[in-house]
Order: sequence, then C-alpha cells, then structure tokens
Amino acid sequence: MASRSTKPPVSFGLDRLTTPIGTALLVTDAEGALRALDWEDYEHRMRELLRLHYGVVELSDQAAPAAMRTALSGYFEGDLGQLPGIAWRIAGTPFQQKVWTALAQIPAGTTMSYGALAAKIEMPKAIRAVGHANGSNPISVVLPCHRLIGADGSLVKYGGGLERKRWLLRHEGVEVREPL
Repeated sequence: MASRSTKPPVSFGLDRLTTPIGTALLVTDAEGALRALDWEDYEHRMRELLRLHYGVVELSDQAAPAAMRTALSGYFEGDLGQLPGIAWRIAGTPFQQKVWTALAQIPAGTTMSYGALAAKIEMPKAIRAVGHANGSNPISVVLPCHRLIGADGSLVKYGGGLERKRWLLRHEGVEVREPL
C-alpha cells in the first residue's frame, strides 16, 4: 500500500505588539515579511486562517523585524503613512490576492463599499465574493479590511470586532456613522 506524501509544516515566527486596541499578533516568515496580523483574543481564528492558506503551520516565538514593529507602533501613534512600508506576503487564491492587493491601495482616512471594491477590481457582480475574501484576510490593519463598509455607510463585519473597526476608522479620521 502506497503512503500519501504530506507537505512538511510551514514555520513562521510569532511576536506580540501592544496597541491601544489590544495585543496584536505578528506572524512573520524567515525573510521578515508579515504573513498574518490579528488580535490576541482572536488567535484561534488567525491560526485557522493560516491553516487554510498554508496547511500545517508551526509558530515559534520570534521577534518581528524592528522596522515592522516601529512602523506599526508609528501607525498606532498617529503616523498613518507607516503601513505601506511593511513587507507582506500571503497565500490565497488569485481572486483573494486581487482583493487583498486592492485593499492595500485604499488610503488611510478613506472608506470604500464592498461593491465599489468589486467594481475597482473589474468584477462588479462579485460583491459577496469580495466580502468573503475580505473576511479571509489574515493581515489585519496592514491590508486594511477595516476600510470596507456597507453601501449605506454602515459598519459591517470585522474579524477583530466592530469596536476595533470603529477605533481604527476614527483613528484614521473617518467619521463613523452610529446606528440609530
């Protein structure tokens, strides 16, 4: 009987960064590229996204590159231009890659609806698929999924919780509409 070959585990480093909205988990590869950024209270979700994208993943305590930590700290201290300088790399389907690359192009201080992002990537009928890809984004903040809002301007789902989404948008100068 032939045995199935299995992929060896993927190894990444795991670091923690204290922010005004909780402890961020930073997952980096051997070259120092960001592979995931999520919140300590959502670690299980982050690990599941990593598993879906890479298979078996082993995380070991390892400091993220100093420049990445400095850029993220700078962002949380108000220097909103720091995020584009962070190197990131991510596995995903070609569609997910397209959505995540488009997310990175939404400037700080602005928002976009899921429909507008679908139109931007030239797939105007793929609104739900854009929402699903956005929800599968393992690199929070740097690939700013928090900048996507409902067509009516309302805050909708955010993997790190709506309170964090509200904080991030306000931090970037976006006037957040409160529910009636």
